[in-house]
Amino acid sequence: MSSRIFQSVVLQMKDCSDRAVGVIDEQGTVVACNELACIGEKWANAASLLAAEQDAQVISGGFTFKALPGWSGQFDYAAFVKGEDERASLICSMAVIALNGAKTYYEEKNDKAAFVKNILCDNILLGDIYVRAKELHFVSEAPRAVILVRQLGAPDVPVVDVISGLYPDKQTDFVLSVSETDVALVKHLPDTADTRDLYKIAQTVQEALTRDLGVKTVVGIGTIVGHIRDLARTYKEAQVAIDVGRVFETERSIINYENLGIGRLIYQLPTTLCEMFLREVFKKNPIDALDQETLFTINKFFENNLNVSETARKLFVHRNTLVYRLEKIKKLTGLDLREFDDAITFKVALMVKKYLVSRGIES
Repeated sequence: MSSRIFQSVVLQMKDCSDRAVGVIDEQGTVVACNELACIGEKWANAASLLAAEQDAQVISGGFTFKALPGWSGQFDYAAFVKGEDERASLICSMAVIALNGAKTYYEEKNDKAAFVKNILCDNILLGDIYVRAKELHFVSEAPRAVILVRQLGAPDVPVVDVISGLYPDKQTDFVLSVSETDVALVKHLPDTADTRDLYKIAQTVQEALTRDLGVKTVVGIGTIVGHIRDLARTYKEAQVAIDVGRVFETERSIINYENLGIGRLIYQLPTTLCEMFLREVFKKNPIDALDQETLFTINKFFENNLNVSETARKLFVHRNTLVYRLEKIKKLTGLDLREFDDAITFKVALMVKKYLVSRGIES
């Protein structure tokens, strides 16, 4: 905390009061005062009294003291006013309010977590990123990735605390609440880290939340970036991973952006273009003409890499029965799934249909 901020406030208070007003730190050293001669003096007795009575005003050596609110159990700073009367008590209470406001503003301005959150949310200009990073002594070039945790159901506040407990180093790893349901973990990584390491981290986070809070989550993993200016990109990738995964990867609760494949492309297409594609592919009959058993057969055929014998074995049917079903599909749709090009077209069409349904369009 810079003493210049406190000094600026107490000097302004000099115009409002004829009393000496200032600030001491946890050691009892006067770090700011509108009577400049006092700066640098050490009042150890006042510091020890404040440590014992942090929530109350303390009188020592002809001065009234009151600790500024802080996060830690030990007070960081305290305001003081010369005098032991009611007026000194009132001025001291007012000084605490003014000084604490300045302290909070300074800490937010110089908080690395707030800086990182501004980058994720695109609330800072590219040029300002380099300036702020230098001011905060923030390492700009280092491998990092964003792992986004989205709660399913009613939001649970302690989620941030649980994840912070897993990664307590607040100088390198940042756990940020970005919305009512979303918590972003900006993880500093070793130079040798890859997607498998990111998956293990996501798995650790998800397991901890399930074990400690019983919270169901879906986790999106962005790509690894080497510079802080790219954190917004990996954050958006983690968001896309969750959104796309909930359409095309409904059985998975951890989705990596790099593994989204063609689903990522389909998700970015206009719905009108998707509807046009389906009409062009299924000229004979719409895709809705296929019953659930037929669609199940098609999906199994794709899962087994268009291998007729292996698919028949998995479906517990004779090979000729499967061939008959494939011929029936060909007659209905005009697509022979045993042909690679037709199979690709059909697979994409199924995904497009799924995408439209997720958007509430029953085409």
